[in-house]
Amino acid sequence: MPCGRGRCRRGRRRRSPSPRCMRGARGVSPCHRLVRGRRLLSLRGRVAVDARPGSAAPWLLRPFQVFGEMVALTAEAAGHLVRGGVEYRQTMEQMAQTGFHSLPLVVMTLGFTGMVMAFHGLQQSAKLQAEQMLGWLVAEAFCRELGPVLASIVVAARVGSAFTAELGTMKVTEQIDALRALATSPARYLVVPRLAACLVMVPVLALAGDVAGILGGYLYATNSQAITGSLYLSSIEDNLAPSTAIAGIAKAIFFGLIIAVVGCHQGMFCRQAAEDVGRATTRSVVFSIVAIFVSDYFLSKLLFRETF
Repeated sequence: MPCGRGRCRRGRRRRSPSPRCMRGARGVSPCHRLVRGRRLLSLRGRVAVDARPGSAAPWLLRPFQVFGEMVALTAEAAGHLVRGGVEYRQTMEQMAQTGFHSLPLVVMTLGFTGMVMAFHGLQQSAKLQAEQMLGWLVAEAFCRELGPVLASIVVAARVGSAFTAELGTMKVTEQIDALRALATSPARYLVVPRLAACLVMVPVLALAGDVAGILGGYLYATNSQAITGSLYLSSIEDNLAPSTAIAGIAKAIFFGLIIAVVGCHQGMFCRQAAEDVGRATTRSVVFSIVAIFVSDYFLSKLLFRETF
């Protein structure tokens, strides 16, 4: 039946032109264009919703989203830290939790690692008749790598997981939303104390780990009667450069930043479900350890440049 208004030749009432009959130049009706446009808008809306913090973004964009969230969280916490917006009571509690309570575990772990290092180092140096360099070998290894890395791994496993569990529980129970409702910045009240504690205490723990590892090697070397204690210590005094220990402390500061940012991010951006707290805690430990090893390579290339 021909389209148009009015009546047709048979006297029947003609219907108004339907969108299905109004074809465009390319053979697509305006109705179809409208539906297709709505689908595109719907797809764009889903992508925009998925890109919000804490949501399940597409797996290709997820690493960039997480990195952006960490950078934003670090910038906000650093702003409060520079402006003096520090909760001193919370900071002291976190320092005690991060440093004092982790000290026995760090000393024990790195002390026995120093004994193992001295055991293997003595065997290899005996082949080269260089037993007198054992003390310097152990001290150099701990100040460069073993002290900062192992101490940071211990802190990441013990303290970083605690950060995520605490903040994740607060997120699930909506305590973080309550802080925002009270016009209190969660970054200032929750992130800044933990960040300051890690920046201060992780280098201290790394330095204590260096001393524990060197003493562990000393105990093994003297008990095995391979070299004397004075020869062990004199090799360290004569060959170990102070810049090596300073570079190791600089590494530990950066590792402390990684532990605090990853632990707080995984807790604050945890989904509001009880089982997600455990998953976020696991991710926090894994991400922190992997980031420590990856950044250790680049920091070593930067801090220990030598021309051969």
